[in-house]
Amino acid sequence: MVSAKPEESTDSDLPRAIGQPATRAFAAAGYRRLEQFAGASEAELLRLHGVGPRAIRILREALAARGLAFGSGQSDET
Repeated sequence: MVSAKPEESTDSDLPRAIGQPATRAFAAAGYRRLEQFAGASEAELLRLHGVGPRAIRILREALAARGLAFGSGQSDET
């Protein structure tokens, strides 16, 4: 018997490196696809329980690889 839920792996394209706590927080907030983060503010995302600077950095890099970026309210972290 397989314990993984197939629907979790097929409806999300978030980088696995962000970790499960951040992935669950994003899913609970309605973020399942990387493109949904374009235009969202880093400050808004950091307020989600389970999301930290590492998850934001990984998302920023993944967005940049697709030519996308976070919206206004970005942190000054580089």
